[in-house]
Amino acid sequence: MPDTTSTRTNDVLTQRLSVLSAGPHRDALTRGLRGIEKESLRVTRDGRLAMTPHAAALGSALTHPSLTTDYSEALIEIITPAELDASITLEKLDELHRFVYATLARDGEMLWNESMPGLLPDTDDGIPIARYGSSNIGRLKYVYRMGLALRYGRTMQCIAGIHYNYSLNEEVWRVLHTHEQSAATQTDYQSERYLALIRNFRRTSWLLMYLFGASPALDARFLRGRAHALDTFDANTLYLPYATSLRMSDLGYSNTTGQSALHADYDTLTGYLDALAQAVSQPYPPYEAIGTHRNGEWVQINTNVLQIENEFYSTIRPKRVTYPGERPLHALAARGVQYVEVRCMDIDPFEPTGISLEAARFLDAYLLTCALEDSPQLPAADYAQANENFGLVTKEGRRPGLELKRGNDTVSLQDWAAELLSKIERSAAVLDALHGSDEHARSLAAQRAKLADVSLTPSARVLQTMRDNQQSFLQFALTQSERHAAHFLSRPLDTQAMAQFEALARESLEEQAKLEREEVGSFDAFVTAYRAYTLNRFSV
Repeated sequence: MPDTTSTRTNDVLTQRLSVLSAGPHRDALTRGLRGIEKESLRVTRDGRLAMTPHAAALGSALTHPSLTTDYSEALIEIITPAELDASITLEKLDELHRFVYATLARDGEMLWNESMPGLLPDTDDGIPIARYGSSNIGRLKYVYRMGLALRYGRTMQCIAGIHYNYSLNEEVWRVLHTHEQSAATQTDYQSERYLALIRNFRRTSWLLMYLFGASPALDARFLRGRAHALDTFDANTLYLPYATSLRMSDLGYSNTTGQSALHADYDTLTGYLDALAQAVSQPYPPYEAIGTHRNGEWVQINTNVLQIENEFYSTIRPKRVTYPGERPLHALAARGVQYVEVRCMDIDPFEPTGISLEAARFLDAYLLTCALEDSPQLPAADYAQANENFGLVTKEGRRPGLELKRGNDTVSLQDWAAELLSKIERSAAVLDALHGSDEHARSLAAQRAKLADVSLTPSARVLQTMRDNQQSFLQFALTQSERHAAHFLSRPLDTQAMAQFEALARESLEEQAKLEREEVGSFDAFVTAYRAYTLNRFSV
């Protein structure tokens, strides 16, 4: 018997694609934005974590728009502008890498182009936490990271990944709002559709783990003696034979401790805001036991389930560009959802920038499909099932005959993936027609090939390369990182581009210095005001 729900959903997808690809607004689908945030650890040439400060030549990690640090002083985050085409985004990412590598080479350092870290210090507290200067906001960022260290450990925070920011042009939502005669306001309709995208993503993003997961192995010392169920690859390497992404499994960024009971409500924006607002204002006894001060110094912003909303480790987030000093939840409450941040992509160790244009093209087609399909609500049972499927694929995604749960039924990963790729093909075809190319179709064909031949997946390629070259995880990752460093260093920026990056670095340092010179009020008062602001009632 045919799946009538699936048929109806397909019809809605086709209708919406048809509406958007015809008439005077047909170019609206070509005017969405995408940006990339890529995290990478700075390492020495032997693969050890760099213990040096964030280089002044890279600018201020507090105020530079494109080069900052994430958790550790050694964890660089490279941020592209939001661009109209993924090819431009990747070009900007390439340019930023060329500047970073040229700067790091002066100190004998490079980027570790793997999601799982290399050689970390012998003890967890030997990992340096990122510093942002003496301004109140800079000190707050440090205290927040101290809190993360006490809650989750520093080692876990050294895992790196790719974040893909994606939005559709607001004309897309205006056209659909009119076509569907929605009674919601334009802003509310747009937020509803982005939340629909997120629900569809949560149900199906296991597909991204199969296609793009690239962390099936790790250095045994990463676990620091913790109990695990991994297999031994060699004396220093642990792995799972069918794993796709240990980074995104319960060994990596999983919702632990106080977060485990946090159910983010993706059915309505009000529900989402309320759930996160409660988490940032609800005390959690184990964190209360830690307290906010040690030896007279701040060690966490508060003792709540989440210190701030960004502490919630999710595979995807609804986002809105914030004004200076504005909290993310307040921006969403005031002006609705503007874009989504996809946070589950591993660094591709076979790509110099960590992500290929082919992958970006697929993400664009996949996310468009998620945005335009019908999207049932995601009650607690479905939320848990989506998490279970995702977790299963991170650890066993390449297992022959693997089955996933879909409602009350089970379905093979292969069959479900084939269905999804058929839907995504419709979006890819529309995007190619609008762009006058076949790049999205070619990307889709490459993903179908991975479905037909599991050895083509990045996770399988990582393990096969290690076997072929008789390499440990560290040896493999170091070889790839050295290769990518040579790639960027062989292509130096021209004099003008280098001068522009250097000027931007200087300007950011001057901006930080100005903040510090003009600081008013004590840090204690600043934190008190910040926490009071957190507790304001959110409304939509």
